[in-house]
Amino acid sequence: MAQCRLVLLFASLLWIAVVVNASDGDADPVYKACVEQCEKTGCVGEKCFQHCKFSSDGVPIDGPWFLQEPLYQRWKQWDCHTDCRYHCMFDREEEREKLGYKPIKYHGKWPFQRVYGIQEPVSVALSGINLAMQFHGWVSFFILVNYKLPLRPNRRTYYEYTGLLHLYGLLAMNSWLWSAVFHTRDVELTEMLDYSSAVALLGFSLIVAILRAFNVRDEAARVMVAAPLIAFVTTHILYLNFYQLDYGLNMKVCIGMGLAQLLIWAVWAGVTRHPSRWKLWVVAAGGGLAMLLDIYDFPPYLKFVDAHALWHAIIIPLTFLWWSFIRDDAEFRTSTLLKKTK
Repeated sequence: MAQCRLVLLFASLLWIAVVVNASDGDADPVYKACVEQCEKTGCVGEKCFQHCKFSSDGVPIDGPWFLQEPLYQRWKQWDCHTDCRYHCMFDREEEREKLGYKPIKYHGKWPFQRVYGIQEPVSVALSGINLAMQFHGWVSFFILVNYKLPLRPNRRTYYEYTGLLHLYGLLAMNSWLWSAVFHTRDVELTEMLDYSSAVALLGFSLIVAILRAFNVRDEAARVMVAAPLIAFVTTHILYLNFYQLDYGLNMKVCIGMGLAQLLIWAVWAGVTRHPSRWKLWVVAAGGGLAMLLDIYDFPPYLKFVDAHALWHAIIIPLTFLWWSFIRDDAEFRTSTLLKKTK
């Protein structure tokens, strides 16, 4: 009965529509006037910016030719336009707060407080922790299957999903690396890399879920399962990078693939007699609840912690539990296969 309720919860989530509208802050006439004025004068109130004295390539607009903008500032890509947007946004938010209004988004982002040029410091830190957790999980799995568990006579592992999970670990670490980079500085390149790596990870983890839940071990059958999903994910990534970086579409694709694999794991955990199936239940339930945070967004608390940052935080213990299940599964399958060979 418990698994039926959880499956119904996940199925109902599939019907949630994600509506993405233009940010209200973009259309605010006071904010727009502030940005236009700042780009002309280089100042917002009493705050003036050195960036506005240089062009986008660091060459001075009005001054000696040998003057150059500091390299570290050009590397962070904080130019006159972005600094004007940032300070006008916070000036406008202070005015709105005094009038009793709630925070709104500007250019698709909540107003976050920068720290040493980092746009979303909490999300960056949590992405780094997730990267470390994935690395720890992958290394511990590698050591287990290659050095602690028995090997076949040809020195290959008994566990049939070793190669798939090695690739999963690499894709997961790559995804969290670009997540940290994107939350450090949101530009078109880092956004595309973050979205692309996340879609690739979700697509591959869905393949892993199908192959393990249905116990697909034949190589030809694996190719038949994986090929259409790989084609879909590749097409979607190419669409995002070379046609239109559509946030709304990407969110729907990610939620669809995420919920599909959570459903597969939840149902499989309900019918299997795997000794560690409870870990899958926790990961599936926690993953579903964490996904709600990305759907039902809210403004950042103290200008630092928003729903997406909390999603990053929830994923940390789930990652530890997930790799723990993978290690248990490797031991379970190895033990089962060794018994059959005797």
